[in-house]
Amino acid sequence: MIHLRKLTAKFGFFVSFLFLLSFASPAHAQDGKALFQANCASCHQIHKDATGPALAGVEDRWPSRDKIHQWVHNSSAVLASGDKYTNALFQKFGKTPMTHFPQLSDKDIDGILDYIKKEQANVPAPTAATATADAGQSSSDNTLLYAVLTGVLLIVAFILLQVNNSLKRLSNKQEGHPVIAPIPFYRNKKIIAFVSVVVFIFIGWWLSSGAIGLGRTQNYEPKQPIFYSHRVHAGINQISCLYCHTNAQYSRHATIPSVNVCMNCHMAITEYTGPKLYTAEGDEVDGTAEIKKLYKYAGYTPGPGATFDPSKAKPIEWIRIHKLPDHVYFNHSQHVMVGKVQCQTCHGDITKMDEVKQFAPLSMGWCINCHRTTDVQFKDNGFYSIYTKYQEELKNGTIDSAKGITVEMIGGTECQKCHY
Repeated sequence: MIHLRKLTAKFGFFVSFLFLLSFASPAHAQDGKALFQANCASCHQIHKDATGPALAGVEDRWPSRDKIHQWVHNSSAVLASGDKYTNALFQKFGKTPMTHFPQLSDKDIDGILDYIKKEQANVPAPTAATATADAGQSSSDNTLLYAVLTGVLLIVAFILLQVNNSLKRLSNKQEGHPVIAPIPFYRNKKIIAFVSVVVFIFIGWWLSSGAIGLGRTQNYEPKQPIFYSHRVHAGINQISCLYCHTNAQYSRHATIPSVNVCMNCHMAITEYTGPKLYTAEGDEVDGTAEIKKLYKYAGYTPGPGATFDPSKAKPIEWIRIHKLPDHVYFNHSQHVMVGKVQCQTCHGDITKMDEVKQFAPLSMGWCINCHRTTDVQFKDNGFYSIYTKYQEELKNGTIDSAKGITVEMIGGTECQKCHY
């Protein structure tokens, strides 16, 4: 019996090992994509030249991966060695040296190369299926259908009630019981009292909701001067929020990126080739035309001999969506860096939004509830080293570790934290 148990344990371990191996390759490919987006995409594209050469077929142009590792880690050293191919690249692309990436391991670079090899056969092109799926999103809301069905059911219920009353009167008449004439509904005291109470409650709710919601703009979705799709940039292309909204890490305000930040990519990306774009009303958007609007704001003339004209450059007049009252203090860096709060917590699933709208109510109650239920991120967080008392109480069991330490417990609901 003991021998059988040992065999069973070994067999289970072997099956688990094979199961884990089966997922190793996709995970590696996914890591390669993330590494490419984070380190390479600002200068390279897979299918066409940008600031640097197109990377499709890159391994065919190099003698080995080891040589590519050397180039990525320290391109200057490879150039200094007199390598003909890399020096030719250096001359062709404006004598701009490639950025060194000593932090990338050989395994990381191999992951990027595997991702490039996988993607080089996929020439990007918009598909009819994608366009149909996108267009169908606007019709996925069944609220109107439910409202119609509810109305039909109410009408049926009213008719059945009238039929029941009529049958009851006929039955009384046949049996010789006195037939009492029905009271018109507008003279029925019960109905009048019920309707009065309902109207009174509705008016009270409407007035209180309106007063509480003064100044709030949940679901506010203005038309912007350029149709900028977060779904394409942050979702499909996986550009980090902090690449454009850099100050969210260091300042109260996340800030809007300048035109120069947009041009870092769009000097190379001159046309839109992704899935079709639609406004909230269902109108199709020409992505390439929107990129040309960006060029006008930047004072940039694309094409051979591209030039910048600073006299024509001007900032983009983005319409602000999220705005707190002046008496409320909110610090992005405190939440993003210290609290480890994800952008989606307050801004919704931004990676699926084409036109951005205000996702959360941003009310005082909404913020307070978050502080009451959100655990403090103590682990590897130097900011909270002053709260050693709580850490000791967690170790000693004084505080229930299952519930954790919420923001409220360290003063996150005190008035002066947000109002001054």
